[in-house]
Amino acid sequence: MHNFPYIITISSEKGGVGKTTLAANLAIYLKAMRDDLPVTIFSLDNHFTIDRMFELAGQQLRGSIHEMLKGVPVKELVHIGQYGVGYIPSSTELSELSETFRGPMSLTRMFAESGFGGIIIIDTRPDLNILTQNALYAADRVLIPVKDMPSLENCKNIFALFDQRGIDKKSLYLIPCLIDSRIKYNGLFKDQKTLLRAFAINRGYRCMDTYISKSPKVESLNTNPEGKIYPILTHARGTDVFRQFTEIARDILRHYDAAPEPRSCLYAAWLREKEGKKKETYRARLEGLAERCLICGALLTDKPELRGFYYETSDRASRGFLHNDCFTDLLCATLYGMTSQSQAYGAARTVVADRAKRTVSLFFPQSGENKAILDYRQFSMEGEQLFRKELPMQGFSEGEFDGTNDRLFLLLNEALAGYEGSLREGTWLAVHPVDAGAPEAVLHDERYRSLQQIQARIAEKLEQSA
Repeated sequence: MHNFPYIITISSEKGGVGKTTLAANLAIYLKAMRDDLPVTIFSLDNHFTIDRMFELAGQQLRGSIHEMLKGVPVKELVHIGQYGVGYIPSSTELSELSETFRGPMSLTRMFAESGFGGIIIIDTRPDLNILTQNALYAADRVLIPVKDMPSLENCKNIFALFDQRGIDKKSLYLIPCLIDSRIKYNGLFKDQKTLLRAFAINRGYRCMDTYISKSPKVESLNTNPEGKIYPILTHARGTDVFRQFTEIARDILRHYDAAPEPRSCLYAAWLREKEGKKKETYRARLEGLAERCLICGALLTDKPELRGFYYETSDRASRGFLHNDCFTDLLCATLYGMTSQSQAYGAARTVVADRAKRTVSLFFPQSGENKAILDYRQFSMEGEQLFRKELPMQGFSEGEFDGTNDRLFLLLNEALAGYEGSLREGTWLAVHPVDAGAPEAVLHDERYRSLQQIQARIAEKLEQSA
């Protein structure tokens, strides 16, 4: 657990409920209560209150939250600031990341791979943009400050997000904040905190046992001629808020100690399991590869650098690599009836080879009454059809070679062979260009998934033209 952080996210869509005050002072209290526990804080808002609270004069900054969200490791950006609390400097450039930061679990993954422990507190914007959502899903404990009925009403959106993702809502806790003890009601609920807690519980929301009072003394800590921000721990002793923050910090530490594994640790275990499955499926794909080039019959291990194309049948029963030159010569012969003895063969071959490296070739043999034809098509790497040509295959059914289509017949017979010498009905063969320097990369999980998407689009095109 020491290498995985316990995450506390402070969130509310309602502004002015005391999110940043809660986040910053909670960090100071936690560090004061347990000096050997790393406590880190950062903000996904752009008001720089966190920086004003914790930065040290003359401290050289190594980066900000913007760099962290772009992939720089957390531990490289944490600055030890005042009160011994670590902080990651804020940034005004986060709005641009909202357009590219699509994954809802991206922040969870960053923490899982950070190698950084202790408690991390995240202060969020008063909205539920993609960065706030990431902070919510990454949290072991979400504290939602509520001060009135409108802020309580807004809580339903956070709970709805967790329902949409199928995430357990046990991490979500409401905490009444800025409670004015002078306000009294007639009836069952005598004061503001009791009213808010009752409405919260009635809606199925968890609510912390304590609350945070409204205090002129605490408010003055953020407004002074020097522009400084003073902590409650050192400048509001004797107030109710001082005692309330003590109770909140103790509650957090109890949960931290009782947590067998923080969310980041569990996610790291899931990533390892997922990676293990990826390796297993990758090895299975490798084991299913043909040992020879189906066109020339040579062992692919003899000259592995010659592999330039990957083929796979629509039923995935046959797959392997083809030599670059073998496939280029096959296309020249199949499409244009050209062999190495043909006039201007060199120039034509260059054009054919260049096009083959930028497209996916489809071979769909079809047999009719006493004749066989090949439906040949070329597709873009996005699966859009660029070229189509139907070609007669005289002598194919009889096993005759004519010197021009020999390579084609060998490829089709080897890749699509069925029972008793016939081809597998309705099955086609697609040939994809690969990087000759690392052809096996096409079988890696992400690349292979893209390849299967192209295969699916090709299948759709064939159905549409049937």
